[in-house]
Amino acid sequence: MDQTSDVARLLDQSRAGIRRLRPADAWKAAQRGAFIVDTRPEFQRRATGEIPGAVVIERNHLEWRLDPRCDSRIPEAVSHEIQWIVICAEGYSSSLAAASLRQLGLHRATDVVGGFDAWREDGLPTARPARPTTARGPGQAGDE
Repeated sequence: MDQTSDVARLLDQSRAGIRRLRPADAWKAAQRGAFIVDTRPEFQRRATGEIPGAVVIERNHLEWRLDPRCDSRIPEAVSHEIQWIVICAEGYSSSLAAASLRQLGLHRATDVVGGFDAWREDGLPTARPARPTTARGPGQAGDE
């Protein structure tokens, strides 16, 4: 009998066909125009910090904010060709989220191996704002 949990199988299926990025590669991609999307809840960002310039979208709104055809999208979500790099705390829920985005036709969506924990361990840029960045809503630009 297979002892693999259903969620572990789902995670494996979600990661199949996705070229996941190491934190340093995600940072380089962002420098070339990709968007890092932080889906961690506010309490985690408050406790551990944030990635400067990341788009903050809570997981339960992700698909609506990034679908270029959705009325609830953010202004940056203009094309299915955009590279969205999802990051969570440890790199698990971000894999599920990236797979969901790919099902919407956002074929360049991926995630960060090891999540924010690995990002921080690799010494990549982080910030500790006095107030965590507000999650983006429909039509909101990044500087609001």
